[in-house]
Amino acid sequence: MYMASFHSRSSNSNGNHPASSFSLLLLFLLLASASVSASETVPKAMSQPATGNFDGGPVVPTTPLVTFLERVQEIALATFGKKDFDPKLYVDLSLKSGLSTTVTAFHKLPRNASESVSAPDFKEFLHEYFDGAGDDLVYAEPPDFVPEPDGFLPKVKNPQVRAWALEVHALWKNLSRRVSGSVLDRLEFHTLLLLPGPIVIPSSRFREVYYWDSYWVIRLKFFMGVIKHACMGLLASKMYKTAKAIVTNLIYLIDTYGYVFNGARAYYTNRSQPPILSAMVYDIYNRTGDFDFVKKALPALLKEHQFWNSRIHKVNVQDDQGGNHTLSRYYAMWNKPRPESSTIDKAHSSKLLNASDKENTSDFTTLAITSILPIDLNIFILKMELDIASMAQIVGDNRTAESFLKTAQARKQAINSVFWNEEKGQWLDYWISNGTSSQECRRWKASNQNNNAFASNFVPIWIDLFNSDTCIVEKVRKGFQSSGLLGAAGIDFPNGWAPLQHMIVEGLAKSGSQEANNYVAYKETGAMHEKYDVEKCRDIGGGGEYIPQTGFSWSNGAVLAFLEEFGWPEDLKIGCNWVMHCGDEL
Repeated sequence: MYMASFHSRSSNSNGNHPASSFSLLLLFLLLASASVSASETVPKAMSQPATGNFDGGPVVPTTPLVTFLERVQEIALATFGKKDFDPKLYVDLSLKSGLSTTVTAFHKLPRNASESVSAPDFKEFLHEYFDGAGDDLVYAEPPDFVPEPDGFLPKVKNPQVRAWALEVHALWKNLSRRVSGSVLDRLEFHTLLLLPGPIVIPSSRFREVYYWDSYWVIRLKFFMGVIKHACMGLLASKMYKTAKAIVTNLIYLIDTYGYVFNGARAYYTNRSQPPILSAMVYDIYNRTGDFDFVKKALPALLKEHQFWNSRIHKVNVQDDQGGNHTLSRYYAMWNKPRPESSTIDKAHSSKLLNASDKENTSDFTTLAITSILPIDLNIFILKMELDIASMAQIVGDNRTAESFLKTAQARKQAINSVFWNEEKGQWLDYWISNGTSSQECRRWKASNQNNNAFASNFVPIWIDLFNSDTCIVEKVRKGFQSSGLLGAAGIDFPNGWAPLQHMIVEGLAKSGSQEANNYVAYKETGAMHEKYDVEKCRDIGGGGEYIPQTGFSWSNGAVLAFLEEFGWPEDLKIGCNWVMHCGDEL
């Protein structure tokens, strides 16, 4: 199943920057990786096993080309070995000839007893029959990029920090792409999906659009309903056309397929990612005032909301007071190894004896994801409902606005009833009791809450419905301080990831918390990294199923956000020696 749970993506700031704000900015050293399903962290809710089966949902098959490329991936591993092997590379290849011709040539390759092919023969085959991974995208000059936009980071006074911020801003130009004309000419030769506009890629091995990465690429932030100049990413860089093009591509996926895929590849069409398209649309509108943009986007957002509340995602829970609540779960339309990681998943799965083992294991082979009600997913959907209500009101659709406000209020009540743990000061994921259909109402049990501490437990503090409640904020602050998630250089262990770092920091900033940034690791390596070591200020993250990536689009965006929001005084130095133990001022 889809590894959708990720380890754990508007303040009342008046523009002043007390020491606590700088502590916040320096706690944020941890900017993260590419995609939820591609994330190498262990699914977060594995502390309590689940057994039994739910009703099977639909399975969306991949294309014949993807199936064949999985086989190419297997032979490549047998031929080249495990060292520096990236399985995704092989499902991103494009055909030079028809599939049947290529398959015939593939079967004619001489193999030894272990089914491997000699490296020279296989390299020659790849060269003759495939274009390189990523060749189906070409560079696209961003129409709205300038080296230093007017009004860029006005609060950043330190020349060293400002120069660095301009380097980060310049990275957008390097990450801009468009789909090659060859894809349009012969769609069946490519796993890349056709998109109507230019894109911004995460970088490195992630050569296509990813759903929730795009939020941190473009996102604009608002505090207490009042527009402030506190934004990030493309909007901080004043690249409004590029931001709208990204959203237009995601809307195209909804209009064409019914929902936004994990990424724009044929092997991602059976799964999505955390649904935050509404936040992108709403934030672009608040920066640009583009009424038509909202009007065109709203039907797609309604369709996406319907998808996340469809039968396979919807779960009913009755609380201990007899109240009935509807919440959502991740449920990929897929029950096989991920094509982009097929060899890895099969290796993991081969160690397990039976289906029960697969449901109860704590690594990527688990099938237990559908047995979890995740707090973070339901917060994203609550945000979607609030955004739709606001945008419906903007376009004059009062009936839809009223309906979604009621829906949002019901979900907020459900979140507090099912997930909130008063003793821990956290919202905890909830295990669903097995043996019932997806539509049957389950009775809430305190023992079904997952008592492990994950960074995602604190995601609710990201939205105003929770961070405006001073009583809740104080409980969450204490719960966060005692959670064990805080390292000397950031949040979560062992790797810090941009989306969760940003959400928690942004939420706590409303009540005076702390942060960090990427500066030292960037200056020493010349790159923005996908994840950072939360225990050591200057170290990048490691481990997992692929080599840590550089680039990195959502890390770039998150850094710009904090610099624009909090600024940087001229006399404040930057570096590891300044980073404080994050509990010092909580």
